[in-house]
Amino acid sequence: MAELVQARVPESRRTIAGYYTLAGLYTLSAAAIWGVNTLFLLDAGLSFFEVFVANAAYSLGTVLFEVPTGVVADTLGRRVSFLSSVSVLAASTLVYVSLAEMDAGVAAFAAASVLMALGFTFYSGAMEAWLVDALAASNYEGLLDRVFARGQQVSSAAMLVGTIGGGLLGQVDLSLPYLARSALLVAVFVVAFVVMHDVGFTPRRVAARELPGAIAANARAGVAFGWAQRSIRLLMLAACLETGFFMWAFYASQPYLLDLLESDAVWVAGLVTAGIACSTIAGNQLVQIASRYCGRRTTLLLGAAAIQTVAAVVLGLSESFWVALPALFVLTAGTGVVGPVRQAYLHQLIPSEQRATVVSFDSMVSGAGGVGGQLGLGAIGEARSVGAAFVVGGVAAAGAVPLFAAVRRIGGPADEIVGERAGAECSAPSGIPAVAMVEGRVVDELVASRGTPSG
Repeated sequence: MAELVQARVPESRRTIAGYYTLAGLYTLSAAAIWGVNTLFLLDAGLSFFEVFVANAAYSLGTVLFEVPTGVVADTLGRRVSFLSSVSVLAASTLVYVSLAEMDAGVAAFAAASVLMALGFTFYSGAMEAWLVDALAASNYEGLLDRVFARGQQVSSAAMLVGTIGGGLLGQVDLSLPYLARSALLVAVFVVAFVVMHDVGFTPRRVAARELPGAIAANARAGVAFGWAQRSIRLLMLAACLETGFFMWAFYASQPYLLDLLESDAVWVAGLVTAGIACSTIAGNQLVQIASRYCGRRTTLLLGAAAIQTVAAVVLGLSESFWVALPALFVLTAGTGVVGPVRQAYLHQLIPSEQRATVVSFDSMVSGAGGVGGQLGLGAIGEARSVGAAFVVGGVAAAGAVPLFAAVRRIGGPADEIVGERAGAECSAPSGIPAVAMVEGRVVDELVASRGTPSG
């Protein structure tokens, strides 16, 4: 057995290297517009509130498409889903540029944002599911938290490069970052076509007439294997609150900080977004360090959420760029902690067959928070002030703290960080995490009592 595991180690390393490569290239492409998107939409004639109407339309799109695209990943395969994501995202980005040239209004940009959301939802569940299934198939014995943290570090480094580059291109013409993103996504498609193959998961074809039933079955699976588990439900609700604020805060910080600096330099917005990437990397690194000493995942979740609330209030109340900027970086460093820890917790409780579906269902719930958060905080920012909206959003996101505390009270193996041997969590038979529990019952018992959803 030891020789068999040893022989499979190179395969797990190739999988992790492929994950880092694809996640980095995908983020590099996507991030080209992140530092200038709000400025681009304002330049295209939208008001501050209309910018967040368009962004809320994106969040609404994630709500609409997460489950159907989860069906694609859990039937046709994770590779097909990822390639679809790259294709749709490249096309929808070009649509954005065309709309700006046509002086199209908020309704047109909202429709394009929905299409862009379709592209990202093809990615959201598929990439994580591909990684975890492949590691389970190769009997990986490392700690998932660290893989996800390192993956976010790679993505954040790519975001650093992408946002700086996008900011410099935007200084010349605000449409150039969008054109660069589409060109980069073509290259990502080629690399993914060669590198990414479904391992530990067998794709199956679904006829068009079977698609509605498959969507319904996978929606039920998202409920049965996600929402029905109290700890996962609480984590989803916490993500809903946090995403509602953080999605708005990321884009609102661009004009807000420029106003505090009394500058209209686009490259500054790019550098700020690059700084966000660096702070996220720092948060990811903290996970890797803390996982050696911290016994429970919820300790990290609670600490990060509390600090983020304080940082958000400071950011909103500050009248100085040089105070607001580090507060923003503390806020985003917290996301670098919460993200990988939360991912690892979820994947201990999700069986392989429903992995992409439950992750997509989780993203759908977060997207619902993004709709409400961006519309509500966007309206407050226009009616009162952007600073006031930061304070309101930070206080609302603080609702995640009691939810994480409730997860901590549930306890169980998924909350435990057990060191280097934690890889056993993802190497159980049939890809089902060894610690998967639902209210004290193992997942395979739940399947036997309810029946496995056919999607």
